[in-house]
Amino acid sequence: MDRFDTLQAFARVVEAGSFTKAAQTLHMSKTTVTQLVQQLEARLQVRLLHRTTRQVRVTADGAAYYERVVRVLADLEDADTSLASASASPKGRLRVDVPSPFARLILVPALPGFHARHPEIQLDLGASDRMVDVIGDNVDCVLRGGELSDSSLTARRVGELRLGVYAAPAYLARAGTPAHPRDLEDTQHRIVGYLRARSGRIAPIALERDGEQLAPQSRYVVAVDDGNAYLAAGLAGMGILWLPRYMADPHVARGELLPLFEDWKVASMPMYLVFPPNRHVSAKLRVFIEWIDELMALHAPLAGAAAILRAM
Repeated sequence: MDRFDTLQAFARVVEAGSFTKAAQTLHMSKTTVTQLVQQLEARLQVRLLHRTTRQVRVTADGAAYYERVVRVLADLEDADTSLASASASPKGRLRVDVPSPFARLILVPALPGFHARHPEIQLDLGASDRMVDVIGDNVDCVLRGGELSDSSLTARRVGELRLGVYAAPAYLARAGTPAHPRDLEDTQHRIVGYLRARSGRIAPIALERDGEQLAPQSRYVVAVDDGNAYLAAGLAGMGILWLPRYMADPHVARGELLPLFEDWKVASMPMYLVFPPNRHVSAKLRVFIEWIDELMALHAPLAGAAAILRAM
């Protein structure tokens, strides 16, 4: 059996928790992946995985073996890279997922510059606000806003989005201009609801001024789970919304949105690049991270020096 394919198959099954998902990400059949793992267990004479009809769990021996396998696979990739000339450009397929508004307004317009630097990197870009299974979907990295809830992943803090509260002139003409955040609880006012991907709940608008903190309990006519649709609903006059400045500024400049509560502060939103744990950071991923750092420094710079959540 091919030792590399066998080790890679075992590692992907552990990471994905599924033979089916591992087979999909490796572009192999489920039967092939199953046979490779079975052959590995036969050679080692150790049970590496517990299999049931619903899930695959790694055994204690399997977990210890997995940690060594990940290092071996990383060393093999480093060995391959070291044989290339020092001037060789990073190359290969890179799978990333970013929020849809960030992709449309910042990342995609800047892509020609990245491609000019690294023409041999093939970027598979997911542009969505959905919760991505970083391990199961075999994604190299994900850019997401807000505090992270999955402590099993490795994350790097790369920026902070400044936020504001806005409404379309048509909405304000119809409902009136709120003078205070508490006015958002009045019966005539509505927000555009943004549905959090993990909980499905409406993300609150939280404001602070001179030590006073408010999170008005507002009604909505429409709630969406996509940033572009959220902005479109606000522009259509469906309600008040809170937005990152990079999304709002062009529409404010054209008079399509008007800022509200400018003497109140909306807490900034941290932005993280998230990686699978124990995954080797390849040259192609490293240059992409460096490029994202540059983009965030221009559009959403960190307020403080604590840029790293956990060292890679």
